[in-house]
Amino acid sequence: RRPPPISPATSIMVSIRQATVHDLLQMQTTNLWCLPENYQMKYYFYHLLSWPQLLWVAEDFDGKIVGYVLAKMEEDESQPKHGHITSLSVLRTHRKRGIATALMRRSQQEMQDVFDAEYVSLHVRKSNRAAFHLYSVTLNYTVNDVEKGYYADGEDAYDMRCYFKGNGGASHKEEEEASSEEQAEEPPTEAMKKLEIATAS
Repeated sequence: RRPPPISPATSIMVSIRQATVHDLLQMQTTNLWCLPENYQMKYYFYHLLSWPQLLWVAEDFDGKIVGYVLAKMEEDESQPKHGHITSLSVLRTHRKRGIATALMRRSQQEMQDVFDAEYVSLHVRKSNRAAFHLYSVTLNYTVNDVEKGYYADGEDAYDMRCYFKGNGGASHKEEEEASSEEQAEEPPTEAMKKLEIATAS
């Protein structure tokens, strides 16, 4: 006897939860599938050990990780206290379901509640119009600057920010999620240089 088919409602059930060390390999796999900016495993460990409250995953009904947000708190004391989105990715099979929005809001909420951040920043490719729509329209980010040749292939990046205090933070209107949801914080070569300095000190 054949098993009953999975209903549409069950097939799209996804839970948003805080990431654990056991999720890191699947997070890295999702990154490799979706983004051109990739990181070594020790960079994921560095985030998890330093800011575990800011890493969140989307887990499908079968236990598969289908999306994640990798974030951190910036440590430059000359600037106001703020967080940064290192990487955001959702598998193409699970996009346009509000998953990226939910992941971002959870991480941003922790930045406010745990670290008392004033704002959060990120970088996005100028050519990634869908991701720009997600950040600017759905998540209420604004362009702070344009960084020329930011990515390894020479493409420019928008430096975007979302201020928590005075603009309602994550409590903004709901919008349909963009069809492409991705953001990498910086080219891996520079990221790893910073990590080597941090771990050596």
